[in-house]
Amino acid sequence: MQKSIGGEQGKPLEVDMSMISESWSSPRRLLAGASALALVAALGAGASNVWPSTAHADSAATTAALPAQVGPDFADLVARVRPAVVSIRVKLREPTTSFSFQGQTPFNDNPFQGTPFEKFFRQFQQGQGGGGGNAPQFAQAQGSGFFVSADGYIVTNNHVVKGATEVTVVTDGGKTLAAKVVGTDPKTDLALVKVEGGNFPFVPLATTTPRVGEWVIAMGNPFGLGGTVTAGIVSAEGRDIGEGPYDNFIQIDAPVNKGNSGGPTFNLKGEVVGVNTAIFSPSGTSAGVAFDIPAATVASIIPQLEANGRVDRGWLGLQIQPVTGGIADSLGLKSDKGALVAAPQDGGPALKAGIKSGDVITAVNGDEIADARTLSFKIASMKPGSVAKLTVIHNGKTETLDVTLGEMPGSKVQKASLDQQNTQKGKLGSLGIEVMPAASVEGSGDAGVVITKVDQAGKGADLGLAEGDVILKVGDKSVANAEELKAAITDNKSSGHKDALLLIKHGTDQHFVAVPIATS
Repeated sequence: MQKSIGGEQGKPLEVDMSMISESWSSPRRLLAGASALALVAALGAGASNVWPSTAHADSAATTAALPAQVGPDFADLVARVRPAVVSIRVKLREPTTSFSFQGQTPFNDNPFQGTPFEKFFRQFQQGQGGGGGNAPQFAQAQGSGFFVSADGYIVTNNHVVKGATEVTVVTDGGKTLAAKVVGTDPKTDLALVKVEGGNFPFVPLATTTPRVGEWVIAMGNPFGLGGTVTAGIVSAEGRDIGEGPYDNFIQIDAPVNKGNSGGPTFNLKGEVVGVNTAIFSPSGTSAGVAFDIPAATVASIIPQLEANGRVDRGWLGLQIQPVTGGIADSLGLKSDKGALVAAPQDGGPALKAGIKSGDVITAVNGDEIADARTLSFKIASMKPGSVAKLTVIHNGKTETLDVTLGEMPGSKVQKASLDQQNTQKGKLGSLGIEVMPAASVEGSGDAGVVITKVDQAGKGADLGLAEGDVILKVGDKSVANAEELKAAITDNKSSGHKDALLLIKHGTDQHFVAVPIATS
């Protein structure tokens, strides 16, 4: 395969001779001068006219004195931490398919498809009980992990061991050990497994967050190939990729592929800064964007998994959303900081404490809340039964409420109580929607107006409104038909607001949408 470096293929590389001379004359650009010398010598005729012969001699001496190694060298670091990194093999209850996003590699996938190695891997599959026309009774998959203690505790991803009937750990030295799952936390995609039998090498968790631009090393078991090392930098932090309520990923550009899940990412001190958990991949392989669970999250979760096998989180019982500029304007707020309460859940701690739909929570125990995600993290870090002192803006007034946190239910979904009203059908101007009483449409509930049609060219579609959504309120006013909806939006205009705040029910969830009044 041909490669073209430094210009179009088939065309000579153009050299600016004035830049070469400048590089040579400046002591601070000695490396650039030496590189230029080599390039000009390769170009041939005319090179001897660029600088005097004495410069040639000095340059040759300088070039000979340059170190052979240019750029970072991770060899010593890798040698030190690699023994703590393991491959994890799991046997699953049901056959599985490729986990291209979260990185688990089933044996019945062929990562070498379309390459000269395809037939060899197929033979390997058949030897493992896969392929050959006979479906295996159990699917097998692989991931990665790392020791966090000498007595055999290993951190990995929840999705690596989820549904496993058998877990096996293979050490860097090739030793195979039976493992048991101690605990899992699906909300952060972390799991803790344990092996017996010795004094294992382990690695520490970093106590500081890496800076964007820092070098990092990712290690793991991509495609079932065993201990593999890749390097890159931290390319972003605080990423929310929609995988869970506590997304706060570190983004790295070190190549991470299927099978790397659960493996560690190290800083140059040999500390674990994150756990590889997801990749952005249109093709199923590394596209240069990977996501790590931060070490701080690991440090807060793993002790609970070790002690209880699960994580107990504080629970407010709220549906919350960010405060946008339009929402802030419609509520008369001075800034868009805080978390907006879409609905308190029936029987939840927040409702009992007096928190209402439309309230904005701006602080917890005196710590400012920047957005809805910050509130979720803050409350989740507190234990059930503890008291959270919430600073709340209610109807333009700031007050403090004490809320005794409950325990987060597993999958319990509750709805806010809403008044029932009866009405008629109609349209809502250039917002591009048609509505009718929710009570007249089966499955839409008894309150509000249900959207029966959305013009995809209208403003409503741009704002995310969809057929089946139910508009419950405008500001603090319940609406029962199109006329009441229009009137409530118009009332906001007379109050000097540019936007009207609509409370929308979508499925079992509720959220607010700020609608420009001019469109109604």
